[in-house]
Amino acid sequence: MKLLLVGASGLVGSHVLQRALADERISEVVAPSRRALDEHPKLFAPLIDFEQLPADAPWWQADAVICTLGTTMKLAGSREAFRRVDYDYPLAVAKLARQHGTPTYALNSAVGADATSRFFYNRVKGELERDLAGCGFTSVTHVRPGLISGPRQAFRAGERTGEWVLKALGPLLPRNWRVNPADNIALALLEAAIAAQPGVHVIRSGALA
Repeated sequence: MKLLLVGASGLVGSHVLQRALADERISEVVAPSRRALDEHPKLFAPLIDFEQLPADAPWWQADAVICTLGTTMKLAGSREAFRRVDYDYPLAVAKLARQHGTPTYALNSAVGADATSRFFYNRVKGELERDLAGCGFTSVTHVRPGLISGPRQAFRAGERTGEWVLKALGPLLPRNWRVNPADNIALALLEAAIAAQPGVHVIRSGALA
């Protein structure tokens, strides 16, 4: 199976990449990225600019796409920049992959994704989920984690504090409120891409705890 992975340098994406390279069911991983990735015999990682995606590149054709692109409002600096990373880029990737015949798309979305939400973050995530449905994929899976745990390149004090609190209270909380380890999310994304069940599917936070 040939897997197209976008967002491989991020927290969840790096876990997907590790799992995919170690999985005998995956013969090749194409991971277009803005930064160089460590070499591996199964990995092809072309350097790209998400503002100018190479529409004619043959590697858009794959058996499945996993998209883990995403940022935060703080890192993005504005609503426009956030929407570009969390909506425009993933949708552009989806359209190009589908145009080249890729049938399956698995998205790292977020708990609360809702195109009608009054909260900007949730609305953007929901709009992406909604618009992916119109791309023509045979199989689409939205994985919706809550607070994600794992080592990050950029320190996020607010998320780190929330992670500590939720971990401490974990046994007392409903599963949907518990911290979701990045590797659990990666596993759900990878298995969804491999299974490629027809239709649109949602994997909620409680299944990732």
